[in-house]
Amino acid sequence: MDNQSLLIALAAGGTGGHVFPAEALARELLGRGFKVVLITDKRGGKFSDDLSVPLYRIRASSLGKGVIGKIRSIIEMGIGTLQAQRLLKKLKPSAVVGFGGYPSVPTLYAAARSNIPLILHEQNAVVGRANRSLANRAKVIATSFPNVSGLKNLEAYVTHTGNPVRPAFAALRATPYPTITDDGPMRLLVMGGSLGARVFSHVVPNALAILPEHLRRRIIIAQQCRPEDLEIARAAFAGAGVEAELSLFFRDVPERMAEAHLVICRSGGSTIAELTAIGRPAILVPFPHGHAGEQTANAEAIAEAGGAWIIPEQAFTPEALAVRLEALMSLPSNLAKTAAAARAWGTVIAADNLANCVVSVIKEASGEITAPGAISYLDEHAA
Repeated sequence: MDNQSLLIALAAGGTGGHVFPAEALARELLGRGFKVVLITDKRGGKFSDDLSVPLYRIRASSLGKGVIGKIRSIIEMGIGTLQAQRLLKKLKPSAVVGFGGYPSVPTLYAAARSNIPLILHEQNAVVGRANRSLANRAKVIATSFPNVSGLKNLEAYVTHTGNPVRPAFAALRATPYPTITDDGPMRLLVMGGSLGARVFSHVVPNALAILPEHLRRRIIIAQQCRPEDLEIARAAFAGAGVEAELSLFFRDVPERMAEAHLVICRSGGSTIAELTAIGRPAILVPFPHGHAGEQTANAEAIAEAGGAWIIPEQAFTPEALAVRLEALMSLPSNLAKTAAAARAWGTVIAADNLANCVVSVIKEASGEITAPGAISYLDEHAA
């Protein structure tokens, strides 16, 4: 099989949770000599500037509200599917890899209708609506979690590859958990998604204000905030006497995560992959409004492995967080133990596993092998 003559199309939604794994796979495929293109909608951004991958945009829409909204969505998706069919006919990809999100659906439907081999990657512990709608048309479904709800009774081959992470996170996997002592500084990193979570800006500074002064003085915090919450949170931290660095967006999240003794964050698929790639303990506050409770399922998988603690948003109060922080600071060995468990669960070779999956499907389509499972995947816990 001459990789240089083969093109792989990646279809991904517009959020980082969909785009980051797609970018990691693109890097791996390009390194193996494949050509790669990204197909998304108007929301979807291009990959990093150092990654030369052609970008194509098609029409797509989430399911609107009310009869008129739903009709408009159906029309948009229909137009997008026709655009994708014409594009795929022109590009002639050897396979299409879908990463979920409604912008991926027109391309995936077009690929299935054109008999182009289809691979789906699911980032969460509950299969998303976009992937679920195409599951029975896929050759392979690659999962980030060992157990994923919603994949029963499928004809597709299901394999656990892990969730690809960006190179900056993979490069820090060997970074040891930072030493923490009974009276030394405690570094916290608080993130709430790409724009920060309002609940963190309210709860975290008020929780730290409750802590005994000798513990409060040890804390050094970096926190992502929404624009409307930034000054309120800044004043609250100052009033509590806590050293805090606040920002709308941190560009050096991998390095900050590696330096942190504890992370407080949501539990989206990419966040879990990044935390466990480096191996840092976390207090996870799942986003409560997901369509199928996927963030709760993600958090439960890591907590069961001993790599995190869960506080549901309805229970995420200043008092509850203060109690948890005081317990952890009083017994720092628990933090190091949890960091080790998180790292043991994680992987940095998911992109390699997923690329193997793509190669397997292409070889099956060409008749070189008889089933996707004929190529063995690397042990995702080996690195």
